[in-house]
Amino acid sequence: MLKDSSLRGYLLEESLAWLLRFSGYRLLVHENQDPVELVTEGQTLRIRGRGALHQVDVLGEFAFTPAFSMPVRLFLEAKYYQTRCELEVVRNAHGVMHDVNENFMTGPGTRPRQRYKYSYALFSASGFTANAQKYALAHQISLVDLSGASFTWLLGHIGATATSLFAAQRHLPKSAPFPLNWMRSRLRTALGTSPLELPPVSIPDGKFKQAAGTAIEDFATALRQHSDAELLLGFPAAPFILPLAANDHRGFLEYAEAKPDHTVRIKRRGTGTAAEWTLSPADAVGAYELAFKLPEHIEEWISGIGEKERHRTVQVKEQFLSAITLYRMNGAGVRSYQLRYEPSSLSRAGIP
Repeated sequence: MLKDSSLRGYLLEESLAWLLRFSGYRLLVHENQDPVELVTEGQTLRIRGRGALHQVDVLGEFAFTPAFSMPVRLFLEAKYYQTRCELEVVRNAHGVMHDVNENFMTGPGTRPRQRYKYSYALFSASGFTANAQKYALAHQISLVDLSGASFTWLLGHIGATATSLFAAQRHLPKSAPFPLNWMRSRLRTALGTSPLELPPVSIPDGKFKQAAGTAIEDFATALRQHSDAELLLGFPAAPFILPLAANDHRGFLEYAEAKPDHTVRIKRRGTGTAAEWTLSPADAVGAYELAFKLPEHIEEWISGIGEKERHRTVQVKEQFLSAITLYRMNGAGVRSYQLRYEPSSLSRAGIP
């Protein structure tokens, strides 16, 4: 029987793939998309490493290639525990990423082949332990904390759906595993995130299929009802990425298309690891608002000494958030936007 926490994590992964649908993130689901590096075994996708094949649930390829780099592919893994994600999960991510990036050999007369830079992003509904954060920073693994208020609606729907799917398992034969590939396939079809017309994954008719199918369809409907919600990836001059939650992506696009390079105001709400940040255009505060969280170790440093909290907030803005680049799919092309933070005289005086 599949654990409730595992179901929550799988649903979160598929939800994130949907939320990132316009961020230049193309889902890879079958070896036909890259017969050299991908292997399809049954309904399971695996990727070749130097030492082994590695199962991958959500793998994306970005439409843009950063300067002085190779085409980027991203492992997306999500955990929805009741406690913080621990070091073991991050260590496993590093092992997979390192093995896959090492899988490149050439010899006399060999045919030229494409090479990719594989990165890893771990999303957690409950944050990460201090050791996990330190290890990830040392090995360039992106940790994304989804415990902020901007994702409450999503986590609530995931929790309710996972509970329904967990209960539906009682209708499965005792020796039958949970049909995870069927669940993913059905959800990707409902959300339109699968890039290929793959053969449908079938399971026998019965009470499980009826109950689980209803739960999946209800979940997909709940996500589509939040069609204005979108997760944009922001790339600051910092050793982390920013998951920017847009409550109204149309408002952001309308402003950003007119001004692809513009200055923003950045505010911090709350204190300690519960703090959440927002940014909005400096000359039109109500035009749009993007929300994000910073890594916990940065928040702990900001709030570590009460009388220095305001000053440290300004320091973080100037050091890490002075320029944030966003990429977004626009039809067949990719648009880039620059959000620039310019401290005011009040900020320089220590008033964020």
